[in-house]
Amino acid sequence: MLQSITFRLADSLPQEKLRELEEELALQPEALRDVQRRKRIEHWLDGGMGCCALKHPRMAETMENALLHFDGERYRLIAWCIMPNHVHVVIEPRVLVSEIVRSWKSYTGRWALAHHADLELGIPGKILWMREYWDRFVRSEEYLRLTIYYIDHNPVKAGLCATPRSWPWSGARFIAGNAGL
Repeated sequence: MLQSITFRLADSLPQEKLRELEEELALQPEALRDVQRRKRIEHWLDGGMGCCALKHPRMAETMENALLHFDGERYRLIAWCIMPNHVHVVIEPRVLVSEIVRSWKSYTGRWALAHHADLELGIPGKILWMREYWDRFVRSEEYLRLTIYYIDHNPVKAGLCATPRSWPWSGARFIAGNAGL
């Protein structure tokens, strides 16, 4: 079954903002909390908080190479987008998702910390990635279509480019016939 995964840099969301959000959500009906949390966090991530180490072309290229490395072996990569402080992917996993994400984060985290000084990535401390990640099963063709659209258009929505194909760190640039999407 396909899965949508989002993971982010450790400093992408200030802890005080997350505490404020949890206090606000505690006042809302439980059924609305997850959706509201997700929307607010997506808004903050798109605002470019934190060191945004993934905006450096060599770091983004390293992340993309990590995503592509085991495509067809440990998973089938369906869609991806590397934003300045977070990453979105849709995969069809062939091993545990936790192993896949751990592999991506471990490799890119070590690489970033080794090149931190010379690339001036601005990573505070010794940890690149937030421990957790957000994942969701893709249970329908409609949800898959909407998820891929969201991933492809995330850099456009964040004001980083004009079209999905013009973002250099996304699978959208490889899809024929989606110019202007």
